[in-house]
Amino acid sequence: MGLTIGVDIGGTKIAAGVVDEEGSILDTHTVPTPPTPEGIVDAICAAVSEAGKGHPIEAVGIGAAGYVDDKRATVLFAPNIDWRHEPLKDKVEQRVGLPVVVENDANAAAWGEYRFGAGQGHEDVICITLGTGLGGGIIIGNKLRRGRFGVAAEFGHIRVVPDGLLCGCGSQGCWEQYASGRALVRYARQRAAATPENARALLALGDGTPEGVQGKHVSEAARAGDPVAIDSFRELARWAGAGLADLASLFDPSAFIVGGGVSDEGELVLDPIRKSFRRWLIGGSYRPHAQVLAAQLGNKAGLVGAADLARQG
Repeated sequence: MGLTIGVDIGGTKIAAGVVDEEGSILDTHTVPTPPTPEGIVDAICAAVSEAGKGHPIEAVGIGAAGYVDDKRATVLFAPNIDWRHEPLKDKVEQRVGLPVVVENDANAAAWGEYRFGAGQGHEDVICITLGTGLGGGIIIGNKLRRGRFGVAAEFGHIRVVPDGLLCGCGSQGCWEQYASGRALVRYARQRAAATPENARALLALGDGTPEGVQGKHVSEAARAGDPVAIDSFRELARWAGAGLADLASLFDPSAFIVGGGVSDEGELVLDPIRKSFRRWLIGGSYRPHAQVLAAQLGNKAGLVGAADLARQG
């Protein structure tokens, strides 16, 4: 199969891109994300039609945040869109006249990295995305593993602290409450409130109060050497690395790929994640260690991965 279109549904925009067999994006079209579920379907179809003009498109892959059924057709539940058992595949196919595959967005990003990014050369890869929350994907034996019902790899909702912090999913102590962009901001605000004299650079980037600290401020302050910002990244990395050690016990991959917005800080966060991973890896002195790699495709991973999954049918 030749050219396919990948669709990435974001909170503010929906991007559709024409992708070739080498993972290169040939053309894109972006539209704002509408506020209603039906409006989002309309926007997906419009973006696909515009991006595909002049190209012999053979299929469409859609990356959607939420639980997607085992047939890769229905969004069972989407946390940020009012989709409940939404027959997205059928709706879009009827409108665009092409075969459609629907995939969880983190799975699509993991597949994109495995095929065209940091995962090349590996057969067994676990991907995590450290963004606002924490997502993931499992590739074992060169295959995307989705589980019997299609909803595997929801790593962010593994409970790591019994009766811990309340999560948006309704549970408590979920991993993403301790290793995510939201967690990073919480750490920074708490530390800035406790020792403002160590957070002068960080506080100056906001409104001068701990409550005004945002994720971008933590990143900028850490790069400038702010002690509180750096310590906040280390705390996030401690939790992230410990979680990877647990995943190594489950899957024993040759590589972990760390993506998402937090990973954009490179070695500032990756080096302490690796140290924490080694610290908590059971039998770590006597067994091979998986590599912990930075994702390479950035925010295009989901689009590219969805297009490639559509190519495979």
